[in-house]
Amino acid sequence: MSSLLNIGLTGLNASQAYLNTTSHNIANAATPGYHRQSVTQEARDPQYFGGAFFGTGTQITGVKRAYSELLETQVLSADNRRAEYAAYNRFISQVDNVLADSDTGLTPALNEFFGALQSVSSNPTNVAARQALISSGETLVARFQTLDARIGEIAQGVETDIATTMVSINGYAAAIAELNQRIAVSQSSAGGGAANDLLDQRDQAIAELNKLVKVNAVPQRDGSLSIFIGSGQALVLGTTAKELSMGDTLDENGRPMVLISGSGGSKIPLAENLITGGELGGLLAVRRDGMEPAQRSLGLIATTLATAFNEQHKLGIDLDGELGRNFFSLGQPRVEPGSSGVGVRIDPAELAALTGSDYELRREGAKYLMTDIGSGVSEELTVVAGVASYRGLTLTVPASFAAGDRAFIYPTRQAASGIAMAVTDPRDVAAAAPLRTSVPATNGGSLQVESLLFTSTGLAIDGTKLALPNVDLTFSAGNVFTLGAGWTSADLSYDPNGSDSAGKVFSLTGPSGIEVQLKVSGKPAVNDVITIADNAGGIADNRNAVLLGALQTEKLMFGAGSAGTPTATLNNAYAQVVAKIGSKTREVQAGERTQSSLLAQATAARDSVSGVNLDEEAANLVRFQQTYQAAGRVMSVAQRLFDEMLAIAR
Repeated sequence: MSSLLNIGLTGLNASQAYLNTTSHNIANAATPGYHRQSVTQEARDPQYFGGAFFGTGTQITGVKRAYSELLETQVLSADNRRAEYAAYNRFISQVDNVLADSDTGLTPALNEFFGALQSVSSNPTNVAARQALISSGETLVARFQTLDARIGEIAQGVETDIATTMVSINGYAAAIAELNQRIAVSQSSAGGGAANDLLDQRDQAIAELNKLVKVNAVPQRDGSLSIFIGSGQALVLGTTAKELSMGDTLDENGRPMVLISGSGGSKIPLAENLITGGELGGLLAVRRDGMEPAQRSLGLIATTLATAFNEQHKLGIDLDGELGRNFFSLGQPRVEPGSSGVGVRIDPAELAALTGSDYELRREGAKYLMTDIGSGVSEELTVVAGVASYRGLTLTVPASFAAGDRAFIYPTRQAASGIAMAVTDPRDVAAAAPLRTSVPATNGGSLQVESLLFTSTGLAIDGTKLALPNVDLTFSAGNVFTLGAGWTSADLSYDPNGSDSAGKVFSLTGPSGIEVQLKVSGKPAVNDVITIADNAGGIADNRNAVLLGALQTEKLMFGAGSAGTPTATLNNAYAQVVAKIGSKTREVQAGERTQSSLLAQATAARDSVSGVNLDEEAANLVRFQQTYQAAGRVMSVAQRLFDEMLAIAR
């Protein structure tokens, strides 16, 4: 009887365990990270009696989670990539909207500015047209500044989200470290049994952490997990959690450095390439590959426009007969640290060689190395008497710049925010050319001037009058021109019946280093003359305005240096920036959609194994209720039999 009663009791306890577990599953069906639990049981050891083995009932061996490491890994991977794309898209789409807007983008302001310049070219003495040009110039520089400021605001939003994300990462890391301790204690006291609910809590914390940064969990012997993020940086080791933070020190890109806590309260700089995946990885990537290139590219366009326009404007004269001055103002490239003594300016002659990249200048022994920070490519720099040229830049390097010293150069990053109008008076618009030519009617031949291009003011200072005396270019016997006093040329030969039948361009140098290019054609007679004179009073002249207007369609950017050829106009360059950002936006959005779909599939596959099915659990309740009742019936029968045996004994 005792054996029958015990068997019934084991069945009753087993049924109770099943009912408790089923109820627990139902109660946690909506709990994030909960894995369905199930009871494991086995038959108790039999007893040998009367030549046979008789069963002694059942026993519960444990409660296990429905857990698939493969499916969990697939969910974590898809969710990590989805979060990375989502964070990237959240900000790159804003940049795309800002740059691509047909009303607020740069293209309408550029077109309006050059349209106003065309009006000045058509009527150079019209003060109203000149004022309209200045107004449209102010609109253009304001557009540069607004676009840069808007990108800066978006970039600040990125920085804020980075800081917030790090706080969340630190919170999850601390929670995982605490759960590691609780799990180790619980499982040790339970003789190695799994603390399923604590394991679920830890897995959920890891899943939430994984959304923020790529996670690699490594099991330890005591049941704890060590958490490594990104490319292998330890974040949680057993019961110890480290913290991420943003430092005040800037890296080579001018960004606040990411720090991780070390021993003794120290904070160690952490390279960005060690932090990948998740929201934090996406934020760092969009800052690095989205915000900064957009600002540098916008600054490159501003630098090219201002420099090219200023150089041409200074080759003209205004309504007062004075040489043109800078039309736009533009600050010098930024150098950090300022104490390095390194100076950098834009070289107008190599404007097309500008790339918009940031650079690191360092000295190694007697060598000077320039490194493109973005690509990491280094080139040796030739420094002569403290001066060097590099990709559209002229650098001055002091003798105090010693071996081991470094300087970071940001040529265009702040140009869009720093561009401004330098000319505010309509009379100061230098629409006219400073020189003119004339061919006397007394010439006996057909000598003609095709063009006169003023290429350099030499030592003349902008804002002053040139005041040059007239000079004659006289054709002499022997097919050669002679120049008046004060002017020189390397080549004055002219063969109208031979090699120069289609005309010829002469490069002439005048007083104070003034340089012009004169193109002539025709067949001159001996003593035929061309006179070059100061264009004093030539206020109706529009030749420099025409050359300024031609900058709109001139290929000024993305050349290969002095030996290369520019490939893009200002509008083309801006269109390329918009296209690049737009393409990246579409790529990221497509990636987010793909990863969201993969996440849904992986989640469904995992939930089919680990999720709670309420219909199944309800059926289990009925089934285990029946087994409970049956076990109770066994005990009731055993009790009745025991009572009858006692009655017989009496």
